[in-house]
Amino acid sequence: MKSLEEMLEQVDRTQPKTVAVAQAADAEVLRAVKKAYDLGIARFLLVGDEIEIKRVSQEVELNLDQQGLIVMNCPTEEAATIAVKAVHNKEAHVVMKGNIDTKSLLKAVLDKQYGLRSKGVLSHVALFEVPGRDKLIFLTDAAMNIAPNLEEKVQIINNAVAVAKQSGLAKPRVAPLAAVEVVNPAMTATQDAAILTQMNQRGQIKHCLVDGPLAFDNAVDLEAARQKGIQSEVAGQADILMAPTIEVANALYKSFMYFANAKVAAVISGAKAPIVLTSRADTAESKVYSLALALQSSK
Repeated sequence: MKSLEEMLEQVDRTQPKTVAVAQAADAEVLRAVKKAYDLGIARFLLVGDEIEIKRVSQEVELNLDQQGLIVMNCPTEEAATIAVKAVHNKEAHVVMKGNIDTKSLLKAVLDKQYGLRSKGVLSHVALFEVPGRDKLIFLTDAAMNIAPNLEEKVQIINNAVAVAKQSGLAKPRVAPLAAVEVVNPAMTATQDAAILTQMNQRGQIKHCLVDGPLAFDNAVDLEAARQKGIQSEVAGQADILMAPTIEVANALYKSFMYFANAKVAAVISGAKAPIVLTSRADTAESKVYSLALALQSSK
């Protein structure tokens, strides 16, 4: 895919899935709901204060009387629990954050009784459309895991690969990033990257190609890789950038957005269902793209 609009067009409209929105009384969230509903890509369960949801819906010209739009009234503090339970009970397929803090939503997601926790770690997977580039590129993990160890990095790769495959990449190329492209015992990121590469070659990490360590330029630019003499199926043409720490991923994420004017879609992967965990500051457009990515990732 070359654009997020192309990804949006690929979402199955024959049987729209249901998205449970936790505390839906937010203008940008409901604008995204309106666009997604009008495009026919999803139905919605809008959880939260019914009076506020109806007020904001009028503000954004969303008609709540349409089939496939259900408002579930509840106190604000219970919205996350009810939205997550709806997915747990198969009444919805995706959880979306509304006007609620991330901590409250993740607490509900990780609840042992009704939550969506799985055996592995949860990780943030972002998909960027960067102006001037001829394809989309994934980045992980900019929001969840602070300083993942080797085992967690394996799961982070698996989560990102699962999202990429659902988006149409049969065998995504994964670049574990570091400051340099050679193994340095003083730099844990380079050692982990080399081990991840070996694990992939031995079949311990499947359904993708992993090669690292790779510095950022060598991961995304073929000419930079050639100048360094790097011969690799991943170098210069990575589909997934796996950052060694949250600081690296977060800085890259915001650099793409603020310096490159990139468009983005993002989900939390690794749970029993996709989680749309966009920022309250994100535009309705970004939220729609994130919804599309989550719907494609939903089983």
